[in-house]
Amino acid sequence: MTTFSARLRESCTAEWDAAVGHRFVDELLAGTVADDVLRHYLVQDYQFCDAFTALLGQACASAPDLAARLPLARQLGFFAADENTYFVDSFDALDVPESDRVAPELTAATRAFEAVMREAVTSRSYAGALAVLVVAEWLYLDWATRPEATELAATRPEHVGWIDLHRGEAFESWVGWLRGQLDAHEPAEQAERARVEDLFTRAVQCERDFFDAAYDV
Repeated sequence: MTTFSARLRESCTAEWDAAVGHRFVDELLAGTVADDVLRHYLVQDYQFCDAFTALLGQACASAPDLAARLPLARQLGFFAADENTYFVDSFDALDVPESDRVAPELTAATRAFEAVMREAVTSRSYAGALAVLVVAEWLYLDWATRPEATELAATRPEHVGWIDLHRGEAFESWVGWLRGQLDAHEPAEQAERARVEDLFTRAVQCERDFFDAAYDV
C-alpha cells in the first residue's frame, strides 16, 4: 500500500515539483544566484527559526514515547548549532546589516508560512506537526539531491553550505525517519486526517511562494 506521506506528496505534485524545480534552485545549484536575491531569501528564511524551533519542540512534546522524542531533540540541537552558524557566516559574507538579521520587514510569503507553522504548533497534534516538518525537510532534500547537485557548479560557501545542509546520509535518514513517523501516526479519525492533509498542502504551497518571493527585491 502507498504510505500516508507518499499519498500526501502525490496530492500536490504540481506545486511540489514547481518548488523543487524552481528558478531559485536552478541558480543556487549553478552558483549563479544573484547576491541580492540570496540575501533576501536568507534574511526571510532566518525569520522562521523561532517558529521552526517551536514546531520541533511541539513535535517532541507530543511524540508518543522517548524513542520518538530523542531524534527530535537531537535535531533541535543540530538546528541551533550548524544551521544557525551557516546563517551568521552567510550574513557576514553578504554584508547583511544587523537590522535585517533581527527585524526585517516580512514578505507575505514569509508571514503565511510562519502562520502555518504556528498553527501546527498550537494544534498540539503530533501528526500535524510532522506534516509541516515533512514538507520543510523532504522538499528540500528533493531539490538538494537533483541530478545537477551530483557535481556542483556552485563553489561559494554561501551557496554550497545551504545545499549541503539539506543532503547527505544524516539528512536523508532524518527525512526518512520523519516520513516513517507520519506514516505510523496517520490519523484514524477523518476530520483530524483532513486537518493534517490541509496543513501539508498549505505548507507545500508556502514553499513555492517563498521561492517566488526571493526575487521581490
